Amino acid sequence: MSVDADRSGPTDEVVRSFAGTANPRLRALLVGLTEHLHALVRDVRPTLAEWEAAIRFLTAVGQASTETRQEFILLSDVLGISSLVTALNDQPGGTEGTVLGPFHVVASPARELGDSIDLLGGPHPAKVRGRVVDTDGRPLPEATVDVWQCSDDGFYDVQQPDRQPPGNGRGLFHADAAGRFWFRTVVPSHYPIPTDGPVGELLAATGRHPYRPAHIHLIVGAPGYVTLTTHVFVAGSPYLDSDAVFAVRDGLVAEFTPAPNESPDSATPGRVAEVELVLVPAEPLGIT
Repeated sequence: MSVDADRSGPTDEVVRSFAGTANPRLRALLVGLTEHLHALVRDVRPTLAEWEAAIRFLTAVGQASTETRQEFILLSDVLGISSLVTALNDQPGGTEGTVLGPFHVVASPARELGDSIDLLGGPHPAKVRGRVVDTDGRPLPEATVDVWQCSDDGFYDVQQPDRQPPGNGRGLFHADAAGRFWFRTVVPSHYPIPTDGPVGELLAATGRHPYRPAHIHLIVGAPGYVTLTTHVFVAGSPYLDSDAVFAVRDGLVAEFTPAPNESPDSATPGRVAEVELVLVPAEPLGIT
């Protein structure tokens, strides 16, 4: 009997092999993964050479990952999986989440409110002011706000260790008693995601551009609330309508409006962005 004629070939055998999995959620994930992957294989019928090429590609993705670059996150991003998982986990009433990206550093340097995360003295100064509140609009004092962004020429510190000092474009802030936070920075640039690895080869093979619109990353947390991973996108930036990682949400786009210069050493007028970040209580759903 052919595999196509009877689904109970290898698929059901693999599914049955997970019957003893003690964790029911793990079992459900493994069964779902097996059934969907087997269905894909039946549908597209890869040749042995194509399957070997797929294995080589995934191996290369793993080999390209380092402590400062996560190629698997990048692959998940460009396939839209990161964005889909984030959307499925958005909580009603809270600020929309979006992708983490491949350049998050776990330990952002602690900074005081009003500090600058721009250690290079970039030519396009800006201030970001915001407030962290709950779904009823009540401020969340001492909420943590972890921010990171590229420089005004489109590179993160870990991409230019010979030019940017460690921690440039990064900072961990604590909101004040009214849930407010503010910091100085530069207006970030749009930029291409890394294309010197297997994910870049995938984009080239499919004729896709690698660009992301200008944005600032944030991870926002407070005890008893769901941690939020999100972006602030710069209004008017190129690629807002074609983000390479499908992460743009209309509600996350902010105007960086002209304002008095935020950098006394620069002749360029500064800009200010205002944001409000809404966290959802964790207790009702038992999530963190």
